[in-house]
Amino acid sequence: MTCGVQFDSGEVSHCPVCEDPRQYVPVSGQQWTTLEALRSSHANVVRTEEEFRAVGVEPKFGIGQRALLVDGVLWDCVPLLDADVGALDAVAISHPHYYSTMVEWAEAYDCPVLIHEADREWVMRPSERIEFWSGSTLEIGSSLLIRCGGHFEGGTVLLHGDSLLAGDIVQVIPDRAWVSFMYSFPNYIPLPADRVQAIADALAPHRFERIYGAWWGTVIGADGSGIVQRSAQRYIDALNGKLP
Repeated sequence: MTCGVQFDSGEVSHCPVCEDPRQYVPVSGQQWTTLEALRSSHANVVRTEEEFRAVGVEPKFGIGQRALLVDGVLWDCVPLLDADVGALDAVAISHPHYYSTMVEWAEAYDCPVLIHEADREWVMRPSERIEFWSGSTLEIGSSLLIRCGGHFEGGTVLLHGDSLLAGDIVQVIPDRAWVSFMYSFPNYIPLPADRVQAIADALAPHRFERIYGAWWGTVIGADGSGIVQRSAQRYIDALNGKLP
């Protein structure tokens, strides 16, 4: 219930995703639920987030991310599957914290799930629907998947036109003039300088205006590519003792 990631069996006693330093097990201990139980207390909402349709679970469940619909691609994933989002060509996911019920979505919409092979070990429900891709980029319809690493080795963003869908590989923060990067957000573990630079380098060839984060309302409206580069340098400077 903490991360919202689905397992392939009811006979599980611990969650590797939550036990990893990038996530956490609550003080009250790990708790489990089923899709059937979740449907009795939660529901999906579908609404517009700037230029995209989006779907999220209410009331908040797990990490609380919302997914975006981009020309037949579901970007990132949410636990419930009770809203018709139209035809899907693929599900593409930024990193393991949003794997959620990805196989349920793929089976319901008869489409593949695209995950970078560097994060293969974090798949808790294996399926033939999952396609592991390799390399630094992958074209998917009118969009481009870009491996940035960072938060996870296979951390991925999706570039669509002049919009970057970043999950929290690039984190939209309250000051919309900047973004941030972390190894663990809930546990406040910073990302090493070389990994931050790798994210900046992966995105440097691309120009984009808007950046969409992982939650409702987390959108930067302009100068996204410039903000990423300036923010990466500010972050690296801070790690080296040069504070803003």
